[in-house]
Amino acid sequence: MGKLNPKQVENLTEPGTYEDGDGLRLVVKPTGRKSWLLRYQLAGRRREMGLGSFPEVSLKKARLEASAKRSLLSNGIDPLAARDIERAAQREAQKASEAKQLKFEAIAKDYCDAHSASWSDKWRKGWLRKLELYAFEHIGRLPADEIDTPQVLKVLQPIWQTKTRTADEVRGQIEQILDAAKARGLRQGENPARWRGHLDNLLSRAEKKKARKREHFEALRWQDVPALMAKLRASTAPASLAAQLLIMTGARAHMVRFAHWDEFDLNAATWSLPEERMKMRVAFVIPLPDQVVELVQSIPRESGSPFLFPGQGKTGVMHANAIRTLLHGMDYKHITRHGFRSSFRDWAGESTNYPREVCEMALAHDERGQTEGAYSRSDFLDKRRALMIEWANFLSKTQAQPAVKREE
Repeated sequence: MGKLNPKQVENLTEPGTYEDGDGLRLVVKPTGRKSWLLRYQLAGRRREMGLGSFPEVSLKKARLEASAKRSLLSNGIDPLAARDIERAAQREAQKASEAKQLKFEAIAKDYCDAHSASWSDKWRKGWLRKLELYAFEHIGRLPADEIDTPQVLKVLQPIWQTKTRTADEVRGQIEQILDAAKARGLRQGENPARWRGHLDNLLSRAEKKKARKREHFEALRWQDVPALMAKLRASTAPASLAAQLLIMTGARAHMVRFAHWDEFDLNAATWSLPEERMKMRVAFVIPLPDQVVELVQSIPRESGSPFLFPGQGKTGVMHANAIRTLLHGMDYKHITRHGFRSSFRDWAGESTNYPREVCEMALAHDERGQTEGAYSRSDFLDKRRALMIEWANFLSKTQAQPAVKREE
C-alpha cells in the first residue's frame, strides 16, 4: 500500500518531494507543477526516471508505470534504456509514415532545389519539364519506396522507341531522384532505374545506341583545330581563355563555365570534378598538360568569386553563349562547343594507338559493363595524362599536320 492517496495528491501545493514508496515519489515545483519520479538503483548506480505529470498521469497510473519499470529491473533491464529503444522505434515508425506521405514529385522538386544552384534557368526548367511530361503522370503521386521496376518501365516503355534519347534522360533523372530518396531514408534496396545490369536487360540497347548516333554536334576537323587555337591565344578575353580550356581538356561546356578554383591542383596538374558536377554523377579527374597549367595560371582571379570565369547573372558565371558568340565572331559559325569533344576523339582514333577505353575515358565516357567495371576500376589516369599531353602538343602546332601514329 502506498503512502499517498488521490485526494492528497490533488491538494498538495507546498513545493517538495513526497514519497509514495518503492522509489515512486511526487515532486511539487514552486510553480505548482506536479510530476512523478521513479528512483531506482542498477549495478550500484542510482538513477531517476520521469513518469509524467499530474493530473495527466494519475496516482493509480503512476503506480502501474512504476511497477512495470520495477519488473524490467528484476530482469536486469534498465528502464531508461528500454524507454530510449522504444522511443527510437517510434521515431522510425513516424519516419516510415512520413515517407509514405512524401511523394515522388515532391522528392524530385526537393532534389532540383538542392542541386540547381549551378544550373541555368533554362536547364532547370527543362529538367523539371521532362519529368512533368513523362514521369509525374505515372509515378508522381507514389511514395519513393513504392516505385520499383514495373513503375519505371511504365514511364519509359511508351517513349523508348520513339524518343529514346529523351527517355534515357528521364531514366537518369529518376535514378538520381531515387538515389537521393534512399540517402534520405525514404526507400531501401537497389535502384530500379539503374541501366547497367538492370534496365539494359529489359529495354532495347540497340535503340539507345542509335539515339547516341543521332545526337550530332557540328565539329571542326581535328586537322584545323591548331589554327583555331593559335587565334584564340591572341586574345586574353575570358571567353577565349574558357574556349582554350574547353578544347585542351576535352571537357563539356558546363564543366568549364562552372569551374571552381578549388577544383584545380596545379602542383599535381589535375582538375578534380565532384560527382554533382558530372553528367553521369561520378567524380572525375582530368590530367592537365603543362600548357593547361600555364593557361589556368594566367586567368585573373576575381576577389569574392569561387569561379574561374565569373559573370553577372544569377548563376554567377560566364554567360552560356559566351564561347559560341566568340566563335561566331571569328567566323566559326558552323561548329558547336560540344563538337570539340568529337574533334579530340577523331584525332585520338586516327592519330594515336591508345586503346579505345582510354580515349573514351578521357571524355568521361566509361563504356565498360557492370561486370567488367567491377574488376577493372582504373580510371587510366597515367595513360590519359600521356594522351592529353600529346593532344596539347598537337594543338600547339601553328599549322595543321597529321600526327604520326605511334608504334606499339
